[in-house]
Order: sequence, then C-alpha cells, then structure tokens
Amino acid sequence: MPMLRSLMLDAVPSIQQMAAVAVGRLADHSHSLAEAVVKEDILPQLVRSLATQNRFYKKAAAFVLRAVAKHSPELSGAVVDCGGVDALVLCLEEFDPEVKEAAAWALGCIARHNACRDPESRTDFHLPFWGRRFLETLVVIVSFLFFFLLVGNLNRKEIYQCRFFVSSPCHRAALSHSVLEAGAAPLLVLCLLEPDMALKRIAASTLSDICKHTPELAQTVVDTGAIAHLSQMILSRDVKLKRQVFSALSQISKHSVGLAELVVEAEVFPAAFVSLKDPDEYVRKNVATLMREVAKQTPELSQLIVNCGGLSKVIDYLGESRGQLRLPGIMMLGYVAAHGEGLAMAVILCKGVPQLALCLSEEPEQHMKAAAVWSIGQIGHHTPEHAKAVATAGLLPKLLQLYTDASSSEDLQAKSKKALKSILQKCTYVPALEPLLYDAPSNILKHVVCQFSKVLPHDSKARRLFVTSGGLKKVQEIDAEPGSALQEYINAINSCFPEEIVRYYSPGYSEVLLQRLESYQPA
Repeated sequence: MPMLRSLMLDAVPSIQQMAAVAVGRLADHSHSLAEAVVKEDILPQLVRSLATQNRFYKKAAAFVLRAVAKHSPELSGAVVDCGGVDALVLCLEEFDPEVKEAAAWALGCIARHNACRDPESRTDFHLPFWGRRFLETLVVIVSFLFFFLLVGNLNRKEIYQCRFFVSSPCHRAALSHSVLEAGAAPLLVLCLLEPDMALKRIAASTLSDICKHTPELAQTVVDTGAIAHLSQMILSRDVKLKRQVFSALSQISKHSVGLAELVVEAEVFPAAFVSLKDPDEYVRKNVATLMREVAKQTPELSQLIVNCGGLSKVIDYLGESRGQLRLPGIMMLGYVAAHGEGLAMAVILCKGVPQLALCLSEEPEQHMKAAAVWSIGQIGHHTPEHAKAVATAGLLPKLLQLYTDASSSEDLQAKSKKALKSILQKCTYVPALEPLLYDAPSNILKHVVCQFSKVLPHDSKARRLFVTSGGLKKVQEIDAEPGSALQEYINAINSCFPEEIVRYYSPGYSEVLLQRLESYQPA
C-alpha cells in the first residue's frame, strides 16, 4: 500500500491513474483492505488531486472512494471526513458521462448506509430534540478532548487513523444528509435526463438510496423534481433502469401520505401494472413494493389502486411468483384489507383469500408465513361475512396449527394467535367453528365456545347439527372453572337445548342410566 501511495504522486499521469485503479481494486476486495487504504492516508491525497487531474484519473478516484465507502458506515464516514462528497459532487458537473456515472455510484454507496445514525431518528432516547442535540454535542467534544490528550505525540497520519476508528455514531450520523447538503440531488436529477443509459441507472439507484432513510431526505429529493422524471421512465425498455426507477418511487412513497400522493399524481398507476408481467423478477417485485407502499398510507390511495384494477394484478402476480418475490404482494393485500370492510371485501371478491392460503402452504420461510397470516387476519376481522370467507377456505385449522406448533417462530405464533382470535370473534359459520372444539387450547377455545353461544339461540338447524355432530357432547366435556367466562358460554349453550338432551351428553350419564337399570324392578 505505501508503494501504491507513492505511485499516485508520480509525475506521469498514466501511472497515477493506474495506481489509483489498483488501490480501488484492493479496497473493493474486502473490508480489511479498505481499512488499510484509510489508514494509509490515501483518501485526502486522492481528493486533493481530483480538482487538477484529467477525466481518466477522476473516474479512477471515484472508483476508489466507492470501493472504500461501500463496506460500512464507518468507512463511508472516512470518505465524508476527507472531503470526498464535495469532490464527487463536482465530478457530477463534468461533461464526460463515465465520470458522472462513477461519481454518482460512489455517492450512492455513501448514502445507502442506514439512517439510524441520524440523531433525529434515534428511538433509544426519550429526550426532546434540543436535549438529544446537547447530549450528542457533549459526547463529541469530550471524545475529541480525550483523543487530543491521548495522542498528542502522534503524527498527522496516526491521528487520522485513531479518529477514524473511534468516531462516534453522532459524528457519522448524516451520511445521506451530507450528500444532499453538498448539492448532489439536483445534479443527480439532471443525470436522469442524460442519454447515457448506464448513467440513468446509477442516478436513479443513488436517489433511491438517499430517499429510503427519512421523510426529510425524500422530500428534499422530491423538491428537485425527481418524481416527474422518474415517472416518465417506468415504461422504459431497459430492465435495469426500470428496477431502479420503481425502487426509487417506492422509497419515496413509503414515508408519508403526502409523498405517496405526489407519486400517484404523477400518473404512475395504472401504467406501472404492466410491469407486473415483466420478465425480470426484480422489476416485478419493485412494482409490487411500490403498490404496497402507496396502499398502506390511506383508504383513498388503496381505493385508487383497486379502482385501477391493481388487486387482480397483484393476485395474479402472487400466483406466478415464488419465495421472497411474493412478500410485497402478500403485504399489499393485507394493507388494503386493513383500511375497511369494503376494501377487504374487494380482496375477497378478487379471490385473494385462496391465493393467500396457497402462499401460506407453499412458502417454507417463517417470515413469509407470518406475512400471509397477518394479511389473512386483516381480511377476516371485519364482519361475519369476511370471517366466513376465511373460514370456508379452511384457514382456521391452519392458523391454529401454526399457533400451537412448537417449531413456529415467536412472531409467527403471535400473528397466528392474533389473527385467529380476531377472526373467531366475528365468525358465525358453524361448520368451520366445530373442528376447533377438539384441538384448540383453552385461550382459543373460549372464543370458539363464545361464538356458538351467540349463534345457536337463533338457528334451529345449527342446533340440530351441533347435537348430531358431537359438538354438544364435546362442550359438556370441557372442564371450565365455575364463574369463568368460559363456563358462562357453556351455560348459554346448554340453555338452547332440553335438559334431558344436555344430561344425555354429559360425562358419566351412561353410568347413571346403568345404575338405574340395575335398581329397576319390573312390575
């Protein structure tokens, strides 16, 4: 590494360029090699020389910055600290599209790292905004004082290394903010208008990486007019460009109602539905993700997607996809159904419940099953009609099985329990309720018995079926605590039948009859 650093200072431009390329390839290979580049103090030298070098060197230098920044937030922070972001933004103003592409790619690698390092978005402190700011500033000041005392006898290079490895999360808190503050957003949007297709892809990808973190970042990008330009590319023939365009639109939409409405106002729907049939699986997934992020915001936005025919398109998409590709579609149906009875019924009428049942049985991953269970619960918890649609699909025993299965994850068990309870509280379909009498644990059983106590007093056919199928006998065998809610439900059920029938199906009644037979004396 020291030899390459000296070659980057060579008088021959081509040698400088090749040395930079070599450094970039080393940094790109692994996290440890990227750290070695930072320790060698190469980045400040690289950034300083960017302003005076030719386009070939600028492209190589941007590659080095990207190769370092991509590995971790800490390494991205090192690039920011040495002035790399400002230098990269200046490269976006170059005439050469390859230099712009390299710079945009590097900025994307810096911006993509998580936003939990943003002090305003942290959730582990229950302090007011000014209190968090004061505490964070104090931590940074104390950290720097400590290092000045500790490393007072070190040279500049060693000090830089120490600062890199212990810089606080607060100091590295705003990687995406630093990209925007350097003026990258308008230039990235202008890159979308360039004829070079590779540059368009990278620009859209970088905008997506910026927007994904916070509403404020997304709003800043939107204010530059990004949505209008992105929406014009959704029917592009370039598959890789469409991937990034739909990703960027979904990252914008997910933050707030206002941002989602801006995306919808750009007339993205129903044009985007065509791409649900795209041969590229990632294009299809990103379209489904965009629909999910829009639908979850408000009932009105969900209704707009329904009116455009989006539900049937998503259900067809679920039937044609497998694995992780199904996840955004599954969740989209749940978000739509959660908004109200009418939208949940629209999901039912579009045959969404059988498709979710198929996803539940076919997908082996626990988190996929949990998503399907959650969506089923959102559909079935509204009214008896909604619950019946879920029950007739045979999903109640499946939910019970997932809840009681020891191999199910905690999240899957919790979602199965919640969905099962919410559906049972609305379900009045007796044929679907009765099998649960035999298998349900006590905390679920009380909801099943409760529903029988509501249905049987008003349905003579259900009462007859309840007796002939063995339901009444099973209820008599339940061991309920006196005075409990379960015992009250059982008493309500028993009051629906003649006393002789209730006694006949009570445990031990056959022995009572035999005793009476033994003591009976014929006349």
